[in-house]
Amino acid sequence: MSKHFASFSVAVAAAATLLAAPAAYAQIKTPAASPQSTVSQRVGLTDITITYSRPGVKARQIFGTVVPFGKRWRTGANATTSIKFSDDVTIEGKKVAAGEYGIYTIPNKTEWMVVLNKNTKLGADVDGFKDDQDVARFTIKPYKLGSKVETFTINFTDLTPATTNVAMEWEMTGAKFKVMADVESKVMAQIEEKVTKNDNPASTDLAAAAVYYYENNKDLKQALTWMEKANAAEPTKFWNLNTEAKIRLKMKDYAGATKAAEASKKAALAATPPNGEYVKMNEDLMAEAKKMGK
Repeated sequence: MSKHFASFSVAVAAAATLLAAPAAYAQIKTPAASPQSTVSQRVGLTDITITYSRPGVKARQIFGTVVPFGKRWRTGANATTSIKFSDDVTIEGKKVAAGEYGIYTIPNKTEWMVVLNKNTKLGADVDGFKDDQDVARFTIKPYKLGSKVETFTINFTDLTPATTNVAMEWEMTGAKFKVMADVESKVMAQIEEKVTKNDNPASTDLAAAAVYYYENNKDLKQALTWMEKANAAEPTKFWNLNTEAKIRLKMKDYAGATKAAEASKKAALAATPPNGEYVKMNEDLMAEAKKMGK
């Protein structure tokens, strides 16, 4: 074998060893024992995002044992459970500014203390907790679940246009707290800007303002005025015509409600494709107006 060939063979072997090294020493990836989860919900005009890890029961007794009573818990596993608000909110009567916070809990048999804290990086080091970084503290009552929840779960429940409950469930225990978004002032400010103080409001804004007034039991005469203007500008929008019918029905204008419902039904049938759902809704409304008008 020539010296040149021998040198070449050694170089090739060395290169192959270097290329193989990263694969040989790469860390093996396995499923996390407590996988991370992110849940999000829009409440009113506010986005809420919760990021947490989900440990399992695994034949253990959880509350009072794995999660001791009377001691601070990171409310999950691994990294600190965090909750983020895009706007200011009210939680169990406490004002909380927009931002991201750690959720820490102190469970007991009959009452849980929930703490929102600015520190989202403590993880398991709950002894490093600093009270002066709290933004809210409140107590909630735990409740017994109807069936076992094997994996720790946080969900949004009981959603309304302005509120939601954040429910925490594990094993046979649940606990939840209420979050209220500031919807009224934000919507009314938009209505004032885009409709009330606007000399030429868009028909879509007129309709949106009318719907908000109707659904929130505000001035129905004003809602009807706005919706009539929207429908005059766009008479083929059967959903807006149906809203006009509903406003008139609520005002006990049964003849006007029937007329608006008939126009909505006609527009729904003329749509491409025809909208059978609105046809049925308008027929039901006309039947109701006939019954109530007797």
